[in-house]
Parts: sequence; C-alpha cells; structure tokens
Amino acid sequence: MAGNDQTIDIEPDTGCADACCTSPAISASPARSALIRQAFRLEWLTVGWMIIEAGMAIGSGLGAHSLTLTAFGVDSVIELVSAGVLIWRLNVELRHGRQVSESAERIAGRIGGVLLFLLAAYIVIGAAWRLWARQGEAFSIPGLIVALLAMPIMIWLARRKIAVATQLGSRAMRADAVESITCGWLSLVVVIGLLANLVFGAWWVDAVTALAIVWFVVKEAREAWSGEDCCAEHLNEVHPEASP
Repeated sequence: MAGNDQTIDIEPDTGCADACCTSPAISASPARSALIRQAFRLEWLTVGWMIIEAGMAIGSGLGAHSLTLTAFGVDSVIELVSAGVLIWRLNVELRHGRQVSESAERIAGRIGGVLLFLLAAYIVIGAAWRLWARQGEAFSIPGLIVALLAMPIMIWLARRKIAVATQLGSRAMRADAVESITCGWLSLVVVIGLLANLVFGAWWVDAVTALAIVWFVVKEAREAWSGEDCCAEHLNEVHPEASP
C-alpha cells in the first residue's frame, strides 16, 4: 500500500485463471489487518450513504409515482444488505484469523452472488413492466439530486473496494464492489430517464438503458457464486495446512 513502510509478502502467481486468485495476496499479518480496517471504513461509508440514498429515492419515488426511482431505492437496500454481509465477513477474519475466514469468505461470496442475481432480476422485471405499461419516470427534484450525488460517490466507493478486494483476494468484496458499480450506473439511468421524460417525453429511455447493464451484473453474479470454490481449492493446493 502507498505510504506504508511495512514489508509485504506477495504470494507467487499460481496459475489460477481468475483475477481474484491471481492478484497479489497480502500475507503479512499487520499489512492485511490494515487492509481489513480500510475495508471496514469503506463498508461503513457505504452503509451510511445507502441509508440516505434508499430513504430519499423510495420517498421521492412514491411521492412522484415513479417506478424507476422506487426501484433505485430498492437497489440501495440490496446494497445495504451486501455491505452488512461484508462487515460480517471482515469481522470474522479479525476475530478468528484468516484460516477461519475462508469459510466466511465462501458464504459471503455466495450471498453476494445471490444479491447480484436478484439485482439483475429486478432490472429486467422493472424494465419489462415499464415498457409494457408504457410508463416512464415522473420528474422529481429530490430524486434527481440523490441520483446526481450517487454517481460520483458510488464510482469512488467501487474503485476503492476493487483495489482492496484485489489485495485481500476477496471475491465477496469484489461482488460488493460490482453492486456499487451497478448502483452508479443505475443512478445515471435515473438521471437520463428523468431528464429525457421531462424534456422530450421519452418514457422508454430509462428502461432500455437499464437493460444494457444486465449482462454485466449476471456475469459478475456467476463469478461471485462459483468462484469462491475455485479460489478455496486453489488455496488448499498451494497451502494444504490452511484446509479446514
């Protein structure tokens, strides 16, 4: 890590094809503990913002009878649950050590995968409903404000989470970062939909744009669900003494 004078031992590349496995893993305990504390800070920042975002998005969505804004708030709730799962997983490692945390990592990765599948389903169902009902977003100033704020916040959080997840070798945190990325894209979709409907009456823009990111969410969901076993098996090959 930049600014850290500690020596960090890097595990050699062991041939796993997945980026989560091939990324350098911090093996020095003090350095890894510092990374975990950094991850904690990111997740608690996520919790704080998601509470604000969910409240504003759902409230303004219900007030404006906007399905997209309400769904954006539901996505924030999913992100909030994901952050809670990561806090649990990180807490397990701090309390019981890295070997015990491997099981928590697999569980957290699977939960992250399920949440991403749910997120993809909600995007598809919500977009299909809006296209079938020919229903766009009603303009909402509070909804526009929260969506505009969400874009830079979620981009920053996602980048930091991916960096930390890479160093920790944590697919669960990577899945959480993907949900942050998706939330950022959805906030852009909300802004485009609100403005397009206000200026042009283009009610279909938000639904079509939302569908464009479903492939990315499903891809990451599959990796989050299946990749933990790959990483765990590979870890056991390299460090048999770490097997539970």
